[in-house]
Amino acid sequence: MNALERKPRPKRTRGGAAKTALRIVANIGVPLALYYGLRAAGVGVYVAQIICTVIPALLALRGLIRDRHADGLSVYMTTMLLLSLVISFISGSVRFLLAREGWLTGVTGLWFIASIWANRPLAYHYSRPLIERIVGPAGYSWDELWERLPKFRRIWKVTSAAWGVGLLVDAVLRVLMAYKLPVDEVPALGTALYVATSATLIVIANIYYFMTGLLNRRSALYAPLAASEPAGEVVTEAV
Repeated sequence: MNALERKPRPKRTRGGAAKTALRIVANIGVPLALYYGLRAAGVGVYVAQIICTVIPALLALRGLIRDRHADGLSVYMTTMLLLSLVISFISGSVRFLLAREGWLTGVTGLWFIASIWANRPLAYHYSRPLIERIVGPAGYSWDELWERLPKFRRIWKVTSAAWGVGLLVDAVLRVLMAYKLPVDEVPALGTALYVATSATLIVIANIYYFMTGLLNRRSALYAPLAASEPAGEVVTEAV
């Protein structure tokens, strides 16, 4: 495939990034605010936890059906919310319910690791709507980079493995908090742990991206693409 035949990158990446960020914030912040609002109104811990699980799960399922487009990220997030809902009804133990996020985070970690052998790793699906616009030479979609560059594929497999290990550590901490700390402290601390874990893994991932040349369009990572371009063709694009 030459440069003239190559399909341009999707122009929806900016909107996709905003949509993904909004979805993540909503899935974290809304249930937390709702939980403490219900507790302030005198609702019991168990009932408040159930309500805060049912609403996001139903909204996620509704969105998946409405969009009629099951990309990897949407399926993953909806599945996690629905699993959370199912676990909520397994036991009447408040502690078990609070530990639910830990068990699900563990499942997520295993999912990241298992996705290394899938068609596309989970880190690839997560990152694509956020940074596709700034990764790779102009005119190359991530699908083409995936097919043509073994090192590009390796980057997302290594990143998925790193996220998997990090989330397994996070899961252990969540379960310990659920059984050791006062019940009303666990949701807020769990959210803080989510932010800390995510920030740490994002920093580690970006250091890795820098070291591998992923974010530098002129790096050796993309040399096989440049070698196949006609002489004098420009392969960079403005960010």
